[in-house]
Amino acid sequence: MLKAGPSSVDPLDMARQILIADDERLSRFLTQSILEKLGFQVELCDDGRGAVEAEATGDFAAIFMDCQMPHMDGFQATAAIRRQQVERRGARTPIIGLSARAMDGDDEVAIAKGMDTYITKPQSIRKVRAALEQVGIEVDAARFAAQ
Repeated sequence: MLKAGPSSVDPLDMARQILIADDERLSRFLTQSILEKLGFQVELCDDGRGAVEAEATGDFAAIFMDCQMPHMDGFQATAAIRRQQVERRGARTPIIGLSARAMDGDDEVAIAKGMDTYITKPQSIRKVRAALEQVGIEVDAARFAAQ
């Protein structure tokens, strides 16, 4: 698992902690940069297995999940995370799918496979903000206006 930011997180900031699972370094960096500008703390992993492990031990406001990754893709990881949440009777963490594919119907496939919403790459601050708000996570309007 890759780490970003401080190794310990204040419990009061857990609602601002977001997991990014993406095998592409540049894409991970872009998503991380956007989220940090919006005031979120970020944890990184580079495949679906890492995302499943991180979700099992972490408390995230949301997960940005690349759909196409080696070892375990984003759809498989989402299914595993949803099973974990049911088994421990935990809250459903919003999962935002990320993909370079922009084909008609891709968003419906992502949602049918357990993701809450879906955005296409390249990510932008507007797309990320809209996705967060769509899953019920508030983005500080003043911070966004400054971008």
